Formats: sequence, structure tokens, C-alpha cells
Amino acid sequence: MRIGELSRRTGVNAHQLRYYEAQGLLEADRGTNGYREYDENAVLRVRQIRHLLGAGLSSEDIAYLLPCAVGEAPELLGCPELLAAMRSRLRRLDDQMAALARSRNALADYIDVAERMSDRTYPPFDSADPECVPA
Repeated sequence: MRIGELSRRTGVNAHQLRYYEAQGLLEADRGTNGYREYDENAVLRVRQIRHLLGAGLSSEDIAYLLPCAVGEAPELLGCPELLAAMRSRLRRLDDQMAALARSRNALADYIDVAERMSDRTYPPFDSADPECVPA
């Protein structure tokens, strides 16, 4: 099937399909006319790629995992290298989530203080003291 048919059957635009091919995630043969030709397995492969992208994996991670993918969801065969790669990605996600939680808590604290101090003028200064008046 040509790229337009693959796009229609998977709901993934042709630009993304070409990107997947460039990243080594998807293979296409070339017809005598130079058009990309995909076999029937490409539909399953694209669906696997979309599921793995949805799990937050990079195209590099996915290229590594795809040989172990079975089914649309996909299920991944648990070889040690694969498990190590997925655990590494999970640790990176956990670190990012912890950093976001710290940022969120700091921002919430600033909002809380600002709300408690809303009855004060900004910037706080004593207009009777000439040294405290902003320039």
C-alpha cells in the first residue's frame, strides 16, 4: 500500500509516517515509480509506535523496543536489555515528575503568601520615610 493508504488506515499523517521511516521505526520498499510501498504489517507497526509514543517513549527508545513488540497494544517481551531500557525511562519520568511537583509546590507557596498579603500595598514602603520611596 502507498503512504496515503497507510495514513488513512492508521489516522497518522504522511509527514509523521515519513518521520517514523527516517527514525528507523517503519520500513518501506520503493516501487519502480519511486513511491513508498508498505506491506500489511505496517498498519500494526504504526499502531504499536503510536501506543509507545503515548507512553512517553522517545523514537530512539521505540526503535530499541520494537523488535520485542507483539500485538497492537503492544506487549513487550521481557528480555533483560529491554527491561533495563524501560526502567531507565521510568526513572527519568519519575525524576521529571518530582521536579515538576517541587516547582508546583513552590508556586503554590508563593500564591498562598501573596493572597495572605493582599491587604498590603505593593511595593510596601512608608511614604513618610523619603529613603523608602522608590525612585
